Amino acid sequence: MGVLDWIVLSGTLLFIVGYGVWKTRGSNDVNDYVLGGNKAQWWTIGLSVMATQASAITFLSTPGQAFHDGMGFVQFYFGLPLAMIIICLVFVPIYHKLKVFTAYEFLEKRFDLKTRSLAAILFLIQRGLAAGITIFAPSIILSAVLGWDLRTLNIIIGILVIIYTVSGGTTAVNVTQKQQMFIIMTGMFIAFFFILGYLPADINFSKALKVAGASEKLGILDFDLSWDKRYTFWSGISGGLFLALAYFGTDQSQVQRYLSGKSVRESQLGLIFNGIFKIPMQFFILLVGVMVFVFYQYNPSPLNFNPAATQAVLESEYAGDYRILEEGHRELETEKKMAQDQFSAALELREYAATMDAKQQILKINEREKSNRDAAKKLISMADSTVETNDKDYVFIHFVLNHLPRGLVGLLLAVILSAAMSSTASELNALGTISALDLYKRNKKEVADQKHYVRASKAFTLMWGIIAILIACVANLFDNLIQLVNIIGSIFYGNVLGIFLLAFFFKFVRGNAVFVAALITQFIVIVGWYFDWMSYLWLNAFGCALVILLSFMLEGFDRMLRNPSLNA
Repeated sequence: MGVLDWIVLSGTLLFIVGYGVWKTRGSNDVNDYVLGGNKAQWWTIGLSVMATQASAITFLSTPGQAFHDGMGFVQFYFGLPLAMIIICLVFVPIYHKLKVFTAYEFLEKRFDLKTRSLAAILFLIQRGLAAGITIFAPSIILSAVLGWDLRTLNIIIGILVIIYTVSGGTTAVNVTQKQQMFIIMTGMFIAFFFILGYLPADINFSKALKVAGASEKLGILDFDLSWDKRYTFWSGISGGLFLALAYFGTDQSQVQRYLSGKSVRESQLGLIFNGIFKIPMQFFILLVGVMVFVFYQYNPSPLNFNPAATQAVLESEYAGDYRILEEGHRELETEKKMAQDQFSAALELREYAATMDAKQQILKINEREKSNRDAAKKLISMADSTVETNDKDYVFIHFVLNHLPRGLVGLLLAVILSAAMSSTASELNALGTISALDLYKRNKKEVADQKHYVRASKAFTLMWGIIAILIACVANLFDNLIQLVNIIGSIFYGNVLGIFLLAFFFKFVRGNAVFVAALITQFIVIVGWYFDWMSYLWLNAFGCALVILLSFMLEGFDRMLRNPSLNA
């Protein structure tokens, strides 16, 4: 990184923090601090909702996901638009009518205090873990690539977020997320056009898509009914629907974004905005990853994109074996470039048979390259079992640092850190609110004024910020960070969504049955995830259906005990 990169990076981050503190100074009322005084307009809500979901993991992992596996991951979001419609019609009017500060406040009005507390605690567990991961994700990757100290990065990101989130609450999160989304999308569009500019002169965008298609990277729809396939059309519109309903309808980090709206209509428009533009945004980010793949069809790429992994194996007794694999990788790259040239020439001549032959040759080379990369991962694991061998999260940042011009590198790093800050700010804001209002205030017997609960919210936000930093400092990189966050959510979200659906639609079910059913369901879902009964996306539907079914059974059993005449 050059001086210009440091200026762009530090200037961008300091502007966001300073703007958030300045814009929201002096919040002494709970309504102002938690709901931003209900002043947010629909575009602020829409951008804030998108920024909350689009963490640094999105911009690090998603391009790498497309590089390795193609565009199929976009199916994960197919249930989102329908979820937005359901939330607009059901959740938003109820929340606004009851004038709740948190989603779980509604559960006490419908059931009882223990059910509200259980749902709040489940939220605190999963969102507290996710907050640590959203800090850890960019930190570990930037640490490995730039050589920066990992724990120092965790602390810096955490402190920057804590400063303006504690200071200004929901309003600070909302106003800074608008700036962050502008920076994020500007940076990604610039990177996309630079990638296209770096392709060979005879490879325009249309031909680049055909090159990607020849390697089967453009498969968007998969109608396979197999349960063990992670991303299909069916898992997206079913499991993805339940995940989106739970996340946007019951997760306080999202609910708090649209509860701050000026009216029901503003909140609904903001969610519809998210439903319309979220899939195109994810599609575009995946497309950036596909274009990075096309770029590396004509340019050298490392055998493993994680520099820490490469360094570890080259400093071990397996260095000789690894160098042999690297030599084979370079030979494959030469073959691959020749095959791509043959494919492009066949396309120009419109010779179908030659095109298909070239495509088959490319696929065979890709298989050999994959085998070579897998062999490299095994060597890395043998050299150092603590080093991450899965390099999906390093693909995009490797391209940025090695191929983009000075200044733009700083901007793309600002994109990654801004995304980390935006999602973490929403999470800490929600964690502080739930802790202060659902647990502390609800169980506090003495009467206190508004300022007391604002101070309590700030104190809990600070506490969760520190916890998130600590989690980030002890976390380990998983298979793919964007999947890890969704897996954590899927373990808890289905259960919580089922509780809310019972509250909305099944008036005969009471609190005791729901509470016991939720405890049993959470245990079963965790067991199911641990033993890999199904793809994690299905856990959302499974947990939701299970807690509803168990609640029906327990309620029916309780009524039989209370009214023996029903057995007659």
